[in-house]
Amino acid sequence: MKNKLLFSVFVYFIILVLLSLGFWQLYRLSWKLDLINQIENSLKIDPVELQNVEKKNYLRIKTSGQIDFEKQIYLYNLNEAGKPGFEVINPIKIGNEDYLINRGWISFDNKNKPEINVVDQKNIIGTLMLQSKSSSFKPKNEVDKNYWFTLDREDILKFTGKNFSKYIIYLNGNYENPRPRVITAKISNNHKKYAITWFLMAISILLIYLYFRKKNY
Repeated sequence: MKNKLLFSVFVYFIILVLLSLGFWQLYRLSWKLDLINQIENSLKIDPVELQNVEKKNYLRIKTSGQIDFEKQIYLYNLNEAGKPGFEVINPIKIGNEDYLINRGWISFDNKNKPEINVVDQKNIIGTLMLQSKSSSFKPKNEVDKNYWFTLDREDILKFTGKNFSKYIIYLNGNYENPRPRVITAKISNNHKKYAITWFLMAISILLIYLYFRKKNY
């Protein structure tokens, strides 16, 4: 009798955990849909002058500044077609503030070529995005070879001697080489699917438990 009681408690505990995970995913779904809506609304707004506005994620901006091509960073990444190459990232001085500007993607064979450094520094249109945390699963940066896998802030400080804004400017425009990243609100949103999975697991376990309970009691 005691074993049956302990087993019942264990089953109900598992069901409760699964239901909690399902409701958590519904909460995340609501948060993600709100985020996507904010991004879509932000991207519809005309670019605003960077130095005259409160900075926020996915804000479209216009500005001018001085790009440092000597401390150019080559960040390994895939393009939209899945081809490996580099994203070209530069320090840029805007007024009294230091930013990083992501100018877009190039193939490996274009690294260090002078023709990739043609950009109108007096007319910069871009999108602000918060710098994401560096993944611990990626290889370490080979700073001495200027071959980067993450924008680790300590490595950037060692490489450039500067600290930068937490926002990165993603360049927009009709540039071909580097080709700027297309910023959209299409971000991963699988929370509904995850929630259904957790709820179905909870229901399945409950039905199996009730079946064996009826059969054995």
